[in-house]
Parts: sequence; structure tokens; C-alpha cells
Amino acid sequence: MELDGLDKNRLPQHVAIIMDGNGRWSTQRRKHRIEGHRRGKTSVRVIVEMSRKIGIRYLSLYAFSTENWFRPDDEVEALMGLLEHYLVAEQAKMMRYGIRLLCVGDRSRLPVAVRRTLEGVIETTANNQRMTVVLALSYSGRDDITRMARKLAQQVKAGQCQPEAIDEQWISAQLDTGGIPDPDLLIRTSGEMRISNFFLWQIAYSELYVTPTLWPDFREKEYLQALVDFQQRRRRFGRTDEQIEQSPLAVVEAGGRKS
Repeated sequence: MELDGLDKNRLPQHVAIIMDGNGRWSTQRRKHRIEGHRRGKTSVRVIVEMSRKIGIRYLSLYAFSTENWFRPDDEVEALMGLLEHYLVAEQAKMMRYGIRLLCVGDRSRLPVAVRRTLEGVIETTANNQRMTVVLALSYSGRDDITRMARKLAQQVKAGQCQPEAIDEQWISAQLDTGGIPDPDLLIRTSGEMRISNFFLWQIAYSELYVTPTLWPDFREKEYLQALVDFQQRRRRFGRTDEQIEQSPLAVVEAGGRKS
């Protein structure tokens, strides 16, 4: 794996990816849609492995949205089967390399067997500390915020929280991603210029990178290109270049890492 042009001292701490294009990959090749999902599973392995090797601490993968439940039943069933197979196949590797698995989204909608397997891997890898992989399953950014607001209302009603005590840090802690730093870089494959209801709160200051490459073809070369592009950005967090030069720590205090 060639890393020409990549500064490993200036990597994003958290990369989030909207994995899009499996269906189009299949259509272009006149294959069944599930073939694109199978090849996309290989891309997941490749990107997780590369992230681990170069030192990405957090990798979030938008694997299945709440809207995806509206897809044909046979496709949803196949996707759930691929997910369960991936979890079983990758658990040993996660333990070997110190990878912790987390999940965000509404797990209650997952098939019982898939949910049990997922929760088993999450429990088994809970103490791993070298890297965290976050799977967004049955996830919706709006639902994440709605559930947070409902939780907030219940706490205020019960007298457990005063309105004046509510701030951005409190809200962030109550979301599904509580305790995880916001993404520094959001990658979307397939060229679509939209967020698709993913991490609506969390990506407020994420750098966005959209590539026309379909997810089944997104491998080391394409990932490296995204990371190098990220390192060429200047993250200001609302400040001027002069302010950043005078006080570089201001970037970190604003909620991001200097890059």
C-alpha cells in the first residue's frame, strides 16, 4: 500500500463514509443488486483494514438507513444476511487488532438473529482500544435528534435537568454517538451531492468529500485520495486565517482538530 502524499501526523481522527452505489454498480454490469452489496462488503474490509494500518481512530460507516427498509423484501433480507455473515467473519480479526465495534440507530428493527450477533460482537470487543468502527444500522439523523429531544423533555419534566443547563455538549452526549468525536471528514461515494439523513448534528464542521467512484470500487487508492484532499483543506471553524495563525489551539477549542 503506497502512501505517497499522505502525512500520517495530520490524519483525521474520525472518518465517516456514506457507502453508496452498490445498486448502480450491479445495474451497470447487468447483475442482480445483491452482487453489488457482496462486492461492497469487500470494500468495507479493505477500508477498515487501511484505516487501522494508518492510524484512523474512528471510522463510521452508513450501512443501512431507516429509509432502506422500504426496499424490496428480498434485497433487505439479503442485506441482513450479508451483515450477519460479515460480523461473524470479522470478530476474530477485531479482537486480534484491538478494534471496538459500536452501532448507532434503531436496533429493535433488525432481525432477531442479526441483532443477537451484532450485540454479541459489540460486547466481545467492548474493551478494545486501538480503533473504533461505528456501524450506522437502521439509522436516521432526524430520528437520532428526535430521540434526544424526547429524552431531554422527559428529564426536564422529571426535574432532572434545568433548561439553562442545556448546551451543545449536553446534546452531543445524548445522541447515539455520545462519547465519540464528531467526524473530521465525511466521504460520500457514487457522486450524489446529498447527506441522506446521516449524522445531521455531528457533521456541522466536517470536511465533505464526494467521489463519483461507486462503493464496490472504492478501495485503497480512492481512500488515499480522499485523505490527501482532506489534508489540503484549511479548517477555520468560523475564524479567520489570521486568528488561526495567532492562536492555533483555537481550532481545537472550537470543536475540531487542527489540520
